[in-house]
Amino acid sequence: MPLIYKEIKLECGYRLDLRVERKVIVEIKSIEALAPLHFSQTLTYLRLSDCKLGLLINFNVVKLKDGIHRVVNNL
Repeated sequence: MPLIYKEIKLECGYRLDLRVERKVIVEIKSIEALAPLHFSQTLTYLRLSDCKLGLLINFNVVKLKDGIHRVVNNL
C-alpha cells in the first residue's frame, strides 16, 4: 500500500497482510504471545489507510477464537 504524506507519494510505504473491501485490515501473526507493539502496528495501518476496523489474528494458540483481536480507529 502506498504511503502519502504531505502530498508526497511513496510507492513502497508499508505492506498489509490483507485488506478487505477497503474497510477492514487483517494483520496475521504466528507468535508465542502478542505484544503491545503488534496492536500499535495494526492501529498505525488503520490510521494510514483511513480504515476504521482491523483484526489482529495470532495463529499460535490452542483455540483460534482466543487469537482474534479487534482493533478500532476512532470509534
